[in-house]
Amino acid sequence: MEILKVENLCKTYGTGEAKVEALKQVSFSLCRGEFAALVGESGSGKSTLLNCIGALDTPTSGHILMDGQDLFAMKDEQRTIFRRRNIGFIFQSFQLIPELNVEQNIAFPLLLDYRKPKKSEVDELLELLGLTERRRHLPSQLSGGQQQRVAIGRALITKPKLILADEPTGNLDTKNSQDVIALLTQASRHYQQTILMITHNSNLTASVDRVFRVSDGVLTDLGGMTNEKLS
Repeated sequence: MEILKVENLCKTYGTGEAKVEALKQVSFSLCRGEFAALVGESGSGKSTLLNCIGALDTPTSGHILMDGQDLFAMKDEQRTIFRRRNIGFIFQSFQLIPELNVEQNIAFPLLLDYRKPKKSEVDELLELLGLTERRRHLPSQLSGGQQQRVAIGRALITKPKLILADEPTGNLDTKNSQDVIALLTQASRHYQQTILMITHNSNLTASVDRVFRVSDGVLTDLGGMTNEKLS
């Protein structure tokens, strides 16, 4: 089942001599449960692509369809609600609320949408993330790896159609990076989550289903790649 379809996406900044084509006719699709990685050099257009797909930035032209709905054919308020309910975000900097404990941080997106978290679902996520014993801890009482697990739980709790992860291991050491990728892979399989992840580290792409390379705003589908082919 196709969850995400990107068609001829372009993003241009500036005009005249200052014009920059950040994305050039990008097209691809992802099915339910796929875990895909975006690789490429800094400034290649990866983050711009992720921000457009997440409706955090507006493309210059092209279409982004999620579950058959065109994101940028929606009115602003409708798109904001759709994004909140259908797209989960995981950031490099965790972006947890320091005054809230682990359980509250995970449940926060539901509260924003005026929905009551189900204790059984929160408990299941805490178990999956290995955070059951840390549920009452504040972010300041957690390691970097534990904080990123909370961020993953926050992205999963709304059961979004798509999770966008922007360098989710960028602030972590090798062991915690591997643990985070393992958790994302497990979430993809267990919850049939579709995940699109930016990473600079080709060593972390061994577990994903597909790899895309972005270079000068052009996307290439590398398929299911080994680390050797990516290097």
